Amino acid sequence: MLFLAINCLLISTGCYSQILLKDRLESIIEDISVNNPVNSIDWENMIILLEELAQNPYDLNTVTRQQLEVLPFLSDIQIEKLLTYVYLHGPLQSVYELQLIPELDRKVLLWLEPFVCVNPVDKPCSFRAKDVFRYGKHELVTRMDLPFYSRQGYKTAYLGPSSYLSGRYNFNFRNNIFFGLVGEKDAGEPFGALHAKKGFDYYSYYLLISDLGRIRKLAVGKYRLGFGKGLVINTNFSLGKSAYMGVLDFRNSGIQKHSSMNEYDYFRGAAAELKLTSTTDLALFYSHRNLDGTLNEDGTIRSVYKTGLHRSVSEAEKMNQFSMQLAGGHATYRKGRLQLGLTGIYYFFNRSYEPEKQSYSQFDMHGNHFYNVGLDYHYRWRNLAFQGEVAASKKGWATLNEVQYSLNQEYLFTLIHRYYATDYWNWFARSFSEGSRPQNENGWFFSAELKPWKDWRFFTYIDCFSFPWRKYRISRPSWGNDILFQTDYTPSEKYTVSAYYRFKRKERDRTGESTLTDPTWQHRFRLRISCLPAEWIELKTMGYYTRFSVKNFSNSNGYYIGEQLNFQIPEFPLRWNVQVGYFQTDDYDSRVYASERGLLYTFYTPSFQGKGMRCSAQLRYELNKHFLFLLKYGETLYFDRSVIGSGNDAIASSHKGDMQMQLRIKF
Repeated sequence: MLFLAINCLLISTGCYSQILLKDRLESIIEDISVNNPVNSIDWENMIILLEELAQNPYDLNTVTRQQLEVLPFLSDIQIEKLLTYVYLHGPLQSVYELQLIPELDRKVLLWLEPFVCVNPVDKPCSFRAKDVFRYGKHELVTRMDLPFYSRQGYKTAYLGPSSYLSGRYNFNFRNNIFFGLVGEKDAGEPFGALHAKKGFDYYSYYLLISDLGRIRKLAVGKYRLGFGKGLVINTNFSLGKSAYMGVLDFRNSGIQKHSSMNEYDYFRGAAAELKLTSTTDLALFYSHRNLDGTLNEDGTIRSVYKTGLHRSVSEAEKMNQFSMQLAGGHATYRKGRLQLGLTGIYYFFNRSYEPEKQSYSQFDMHGNHFYNVGLDYHYRWRNLAFQGEVAASKKGWATLNEVQYSLNQEYLFTLIHRYYATDYWNWFARSFSEGSRPQNENGWFFSAELKPWKDWRFFTYIDCFSFPWRKYRISRPSWGNDILFQTDYTPSEKYTVSAYYRFKRKERDRTGESTLTDPTWQHRFRLRISCLPAEWIELKTMGYYTRFSVKNFSNSNGYYIGEQLNFQIPEFPLRWNVQVGYFQTDDYDSRVYASERGLLYTFYTPSFQGKGMRCSAQLRYELNKHFLFLLKYGETLYFDRSVIGSGNDAIASSHKGDMQMQLRIKF
């Protein structure tokens, strides 16, 4: 989880603000992941980035706008006010001078503190080889997962053992030079045999250099890209609809290293961002990589396999079936409060992409040569901010436009309109949408964030959307709306109450009928209470409720009640985390999502269906600043079944337990 990105820095437990910081960041990710479970946000890269930044914080006297934009909780106004204050009153003598900036309230300062510092103004930043090796920081992380159950696939299909293995090496020199190696073997995959003769099933490497003269960034190996509002290309961190849209916004994150275990969302090759003039930057990139998938009888591409799993013969046969090449660039112009960007990409397969056509996908892309081009903008006038992007593809076009008004730091209003044509062909786009990608959608979104009193925060949004063409399980054009209300009450750093209600109306085909659609209504409630009764203990109570209704059919209900205990032995580097929850749902539609504390660089939000309990316990032992060991055991017990799952994933038992171990060494 995102809060784990700073856990390693904040070791002391004698400070309530540090505990509150971790709880706040954990709550943000929980809200986003529970509200957007289908968006499959890849948190790992962002978590690693913040972890590295916490170890090498930015110097406030020399920090740039581009560096501050990496922090997802700082708004554009806050970045502008911070830089203006440093320019007018610098050099700063202490981080706590930021309290004099009205736009940086207590919450933002709490989040910002681990990632900034004040160093001597004349401190040099040398790229000499001896300095790189002398001051560089190394990190080695290994992980092993051991299941205490057996799936059906291990008897009939899977080629490897049931354990999960991964290793990661990271090198960081003052946030200017990053180098890393990653290896991973998923459960069921062979190790050092068959198609994985080189050991791990998946390897990754990256080199990222930043702020080297006119070279803002230079990436070699595997990397990620994100420009504009994501309508042309975005494989970086991005958010869907959540109660934190006012402070967590998608920005032009540019070139980033790919340091996660994700085996699909990356590019392989080289990318560079150059500073041409004081107002103009230019990014260029090229990628060539193999992809997994299946082929038609005539040798064309039928489907792309994105999971990265190669456990069985059939899954292994999908490996590296075809390749894709991509080249493109992004030009940025900044002048005062105006920013303009132009993005263009051209990509092609070595085989023609001809997926099987369904009624809902007849406008989807096919062929082997594609392109996307987009123009993005950002302009601020007093308390108004205008931003957006318009993009075109080989077929259709798409646009997203946003207006944000900040009355002051207590009141923030946002209006977003998006239109994504039914035939807008895009492979790498990821932006604000109700669906999984920006295509076949039209909608208006309005949100308001209010802080009328010191300890209260209110947030609400309403999203009205329509799909001009059919979608999966919807055999005609449809529409829907999504409404959320959330309130947070924080009377002190020891006590927090958060509650939300979310309503969503959509449509889907009636079961057994391909020509009849019915409206569906989903209600979600959540209550979360966090309490710090003492310096060494934290309690968190969670309650979730889901109600799903289909017109002319019966309703289904589901709920989850859980308790989490975080415990630290005083004056001893040992932490415990225990979580127990009970769930009961009527069916799949009424399933509930509940977050659970994971290992370093991970975030775990399982869904629960049926009737049962989930228990987990985590032990964190930090011997010193060099060695950290994590041990977690979790078990799910079902009261309403004797077999869990189906097919190769079936477990002939009513319960399943897993043990996870992780070791981190810093030197």
